[in-house]
Amino acid sequence: MSATAAPPVKNRQLYIDGAWCEAASGKKLAVTNPATEETIAEVSFGGRADCARAIAAAAEAMKSWMKLTAYDRAKVLKKTADLMRERADAIAKTMTMEQGKTIVESKAEVLHSADTFEWFAEEGKRAYGQVIPPSNPAKRHLIIKHPVGVVGAIGPWNFPITLQVRKIAPALAAGCTIVCKPASQTPLCLIGVFECLIDAGLPKGVANLVIGSASEISDEFMSNPVVRKISFTGSTEVGKRLMRQAADQVKRLSLELGGHAPFIVFPDADPEVVAKAAVIGKFRNNGQVCISPSRFFVHKDVHKRFMEVAVAEAEKLKLGNGLDEGVAVGPMFEKKAMDNTLALINDATGKGAKCVTGGKRSTKFEKGYFFEPTILSGLTQDANILTEEPFAPVMPVLDFSKIDDVIAAANNTKYGLAAYVFTNDLSVAWKMAEGLEAGIIGLNDPVPATPQCPFGGMKESGIGRELAHEGLEAYLETKYVSIMLRG
Repeated sequence: MSATAAPPVKNRQLYIDGAWCEAASGKKLAVTNPATEETIAEVSFGGRADCARAIAAAAEAMKSWMKLTAYDRAKVLKKTADLMRERADAIAKTMTMEQGKTIVESKAEVLHSADTFEWFAEEGKRAYGQVIPPSNPAKRHLIIKHPVGVVGAIGPWNFPITLQVRKIAPALAAGCTIVCKPASQTPLCLIGVFECLIDAGLPKGVANLVIGSASEISDEFMSNPVVRKISFTGSTEVGKRLMRQAADQVKRLSLELGGHAPFIVFPDADPEVVAKAAVIGKFRNNGQVCISPSRFFVHKDVHKRFMEVAVAEAEKLKLGNGLDEGVAVGPMFEKKAMDNTLALINDATGKGAKCVTGGKRSTKFEKGYFFEPTILSGLTQDANILTEEPFAPVMPVLDFSKIDDVIAAANNTKYGLAAYVFTNDLSVAWKMAEGLEAGIIGLNDPVPATPQCPFGGMKESGIGRELAHEGLEAYLETKYVSIMLRG
């Protein structure tokens, strides 16, 4: 497939009440390939009226969907997973063309998301209640689970399938129906997922896709009383705004927001092995990952060797169009992201940091948002990159000598999504697991996310958890039933 070819999805429209349809306004939106800066498709671009229609369809569909057994709902989810695996190559190509990540990363995202569908197909069968022993012999007490209602799901561009499927799969498994709002820049690969859902036998109205204005769609989600839950992945700033809006109707919220993950290397860890893992973890998807390691604390005893290996590995990374063989790093998502990256680097170096490698837009490409993998050393504590979520291919490396000092430095942020620790000392590992303020901690594990384990953050990184049993509970209400027996 050439860089300018149309992505391999069939549809370019909204999906509402079981049908592909144009936006009520007739508006279209161009989707751009960040590797070529060329338009690869036009999609329907909806607004508030389209969202309201989708919500109404979801409400009507829920009447029958919630009455199906968890086993019947599971059949649809498992079939969807199977179809995603069969179509993984095509969906991955679409994702790479509109988002920029390498084809290897895109396919891994599709397969991970298929696993999420399959896992929740099974977990939906375990929405257990309780029988509680009574204190009054004439009573019986029961706890039962009930789907929360119609869900409004808002996802970002960096993982356009994974971060929507983490909402769609548990919502549908719990008996809810859903209206999905993808990032306007990356709607095509999610269309591919909806094609799988449809072909898996999803009843009309159960899942709806509205591409369109973020402000109009979110306003409809927040003001429409039919929508009982919002699940949002994105910036902390927008998450706070949704929290304020949700107060008017006391809507339930799941928020997965910003992150600023520390990556901590102790002297007993092999600095060469860890440095290679650090480079892979940092520069996948150009650091445009909410749990990406973004502050590297390396013990002074292994700091020099770590830096030598990290620089060598970073300079080996091949930049290019994500569809091309051998490419390790694709383009950044948009020009604005490159400008923000350069601003962070200039701020750090202006305050005394040294740019060891990278540090600028690549000159190897006539078009595309390609930025060199960058490593900084000698940072001062007032560098913006140590406090602002970078979302950039930049590795700022600091040293440390005392465990209590590095815990304090790692926790010195408003975020608390993920943290990474590399050590072979069990006592150190346990102290770090207890001391770090993060919802996800990878001990010698640079890629901890998996469908069966909870995903989410502390502090301003969000509210609630996705994945695991907690991810199913997020779409269920708890009902207490007390029964007085006849004498």
